[in-house]
Amino acid sequence: MHGLINRAVQTFVCRTYGGECWRRAVGVAGFDSAEFEAMLDYDDARSLALVEAICAELGRPRAELLEDLGTYLVSHPQCDPVRRLLRFGGVTYVDFLHSLDDLPGRVRLAVAELDLPGMELREYGPGFFSLTCQPGLPGFGSVMMGLLRAMADDYGALVMLDHRGRNDGREVISIALVDTAFAKGRAFALGAGE
Repeated sequence: MHGLINRAVQTFVCRTYGGECWRRAVGVAGFDSAEFEAMLDYDDARSLALVEAICAELGRPRAELLEDLGTYLVSHPQCDPVRRLLRFGGVTYVDFLHSLDDLPGRVRLAVAELDLPGMELREYGPGFFSLTCQPGLPGFGSVMMGLLRAMADDYGALVMLDHRGRNDGREVISIALVDTAFAKGRAFALGAGE
């Protein structure tokens, strides 16, 4: 697993649940250090064991924890580069949804070694979509649920999301766009600091 992913989990858990929770989970998962280097690779099985240890420590299901991680990646000020990368997808939430097919490529432009699973958006009618996340990162669909929800807030849109489960390793999310201008979205400008 890419170190950026482990580092994101580390930051999320420490800021949300505290350093002691993080250190206990790291110990249970068998890592020698509680710190992850963002540009190193880590064994997938051990990284997944770490997520399971965090879930056990908190008494929370993995899907819920990973959805909260997705929300954190968009809404926390420390993660603004992630939000900016996503907002480059378009002016509206619908534009953003249509840009998700290209997200793994945009991420690779920023970090060449970080391979996100492919995604495919389908539109079934005005405001009705499905997003299929290809196999690759266990729980990626749950992270995308939180990310999609937080981005809807960012754009000021009201959406209803439903994780439809797995099929051959793929995860499917249904998206119903209720209102594109439900609330005032967060300010965004193309140039940083504008």
